[in-house]
Amino acid sequence: MKLLVTGGAGFIGSNFVELAIHNRGYEVVTLDALTYAGTRHNLQRVIGHPRHTFIHGDIGDADLVRNLVHDVDAIVNFAAETHVDRSIEESKKFIETNIGGTQTLLDAALNTDIERFLQVSTDEVYGQADQESFEEDDILLPRNPYAASKASADLLVKSFGTTYDLPVLITRSCNNFGPRQHVEKLIPKFVRRSIAGSSLPLYGDGSNVREWIYVDDNCRALDLVLQLGNPGETYNIGTGDERTNLEVTRAILNAVGGSEEQITYVKDRAGHDRRYALNSNKIRHLGWTPRWTFEEGLRVVVSHYL
Repeated sequence: MKLLVTGGAGFIGSNFVELAIHNRGYEVVTLDALTYAGTRHNLQRVIGHPRHTFIHGDIGDADLVRNLVHDVDAIVNFAAETHVDRSIEESKKFIETNIGGTQTLLDAALNTDIERFLQVSTDEVYGQADQESFEEDDILLPRNPYAASKASADLLVKSFGTTYDLPVLITRSCNNFGPRQHVEKLIPKFVRRSIAGSSLPLYGDGSNVREWIYVDDNCRALDLVLQLGNPGETYNIGTGDERTNLEVTRAILNAVGGSEEQITYVKDRAGHDRRYALNSNKIRHLGWTPRWTFEEGLRVVVSHYL
């Protein structure tokens, strides 16, 4: 199988490209604009591999995308602006990339014999979970510009499946972590600052709850959906491992040998969702289960930065 992986030089994308080439034997064309969140360094294990081609470009470039999609069997779209704080400060780029870029890919795919179009999305599109865990058919109620742009892209992908019979798939995963994640994200940011003995700026009282998944587990789930998922369907990818941000912060301090005196509580993020949680029975019925515990994954991350 030959894949076009957009955003493949980013955190999750680069891990997926490695799995696709080294574990699955796929041929991969990686398309990435190499913004702040993507770097060639993330692809060092596949650069030069005979089944890998890297293209520096933007998913909004319609001519480039049209040329690329005609020669692949499937598209896996990781390309996105993903940093919530940046979306609150300036949402325009999120709309252009996450919605407009996805539309460009979909339009190009219409004129091909593409077997799969996999849209990689997020649990944030559901909004905040009060008591239960979100299921795939629940209404989307995004509460920040990033989440709204991803929810819009999901709906656009769904519409192309319904209107044009394009074989689309959507995955929504919980919070990923692992080596090579951008340093603005909570775990790499706090690990690095803990090692340096710096303060850890924790939003609000730290009671916001997130569900965590080690990136390798998420990539295996994505590949399974690519192979066995039913076109038109959405699949949640979660572990059930829910932790408050304060619990995660303390786990990092314990792993690094830091002190709780490093925790500094700061003004909460605007529109900060209280809790995310996914019902992942559907992906488990395909045969997927997580292999990594949070503690095992955190040890790898801490070792990476040390």
